[in-house]
Amino acid sequence: MRIGVIGGGAWGTALAQVAASGGEPVLLWAREAEVVDTINIFHENRLFLPGAKLSPAIRATGDLADLIGMDALLVVAPAQHVRAVLGDIAVGETPLVLCAKGIEAGTGRLVGEVAAEAHPGAPIAVLSGPTFAHEVAKGLPTAVTLACADEALRDRLAARLAGPAFRTYASHDVIGAEIGGAVKNVLAIACGVVEGAGLGLNARAALIARGFAEMTRFGVARGGQAETLAGLSGLGDLVLTCSSTSSRNFSLGVGLGQGRAAAELLADRRTVAEGAFTAPVLQAEAAKARVEMPVTDAVCALLEGAPVGEVVRELLARPLRAETV
Repeated sequence: MRIGVIGGGAWGTALAQVAASGGEPVLLWAREAEVVDTINIFHENRLFLPGAKLSPAIRATGDLADLIGMDALLVVAPAQHVRAVLGDIAVGETPLVLCAKGIEAGTGRLVGEVAAEAHPGAPIAVLSGPTFAHEVAKGLPTAVTLACADEALRDRLAARLAGPAFRTYASHDVIGAEIGGAVKNVLAIACGVVEGAGLGLNARAALIARGFAEMTRFGVARGGQAETLAGLSGLGDLVLTCSSTSSRNFSLGVGLGQGRAAAELLADRRTVAEGAFTAPVLQAEAAKARVEMPVTDAVCALLEGAPVGEVVRELLARPLRAETV
């Protein structure tokens, strides 16, 4: 199965490394000429994944049209750019494996819904889970959810992507897998705020648990399954991204917790903290679905400039309630 990768950031590069681990050729598209050159000449992505030696089976291109004719495309462009990127390539019935995590601003669409609108004839799969790109590229043990309604296609993709240190767990719940990956980015910002404001480990643990409750409520309301959200693409990814400064979203939250402005923090970044874009969209979609998401509301308030102390006091002052409601 010939694999093409759309997106030359750290995660796209790491997935190209996974797909090339058996020596199979992989073609990676990157927008940045520097990324294309350093991969092809030095077998490194010096801009987004410095220090990781890449398989010589990976070739990079700056022309999306070169990916036409691949047997499957891993779509790893940031969630807010997926529609534009997919609009620039003729996909036909080529399977699209969506690896971006987020909800499209302006429409409230999940990435899978965006892809289906752009290419109605293309089968959709979702790959999501607790994954830091630099660890995946090094070949450290990793497990992910691979969700696809077409069982035969899912099995072919799993066989192609799985390796000794990269395990794929099958699911048919595409919506649940997507929602877990999108919501955890917002919750990671909240956990970073806890760290930056010095609120302690008790607060972080409570926030992860209550955030997971929010994720589950919203996921089920949108048609996902609670079991999926309790797996790798939901709870697993949440635990990872809420506990490490390697998470872009967690690091953004640390800055917010220290009292820095969101605009300043986001301007400093070469890579995308997707949760900053997802949070207001998630808040709006939750309101439409009549799903209560107080942690998400708090993150939105902080991104808009509300003082940390005030937001924390409001969260702690919420009426007491049963835990499982």
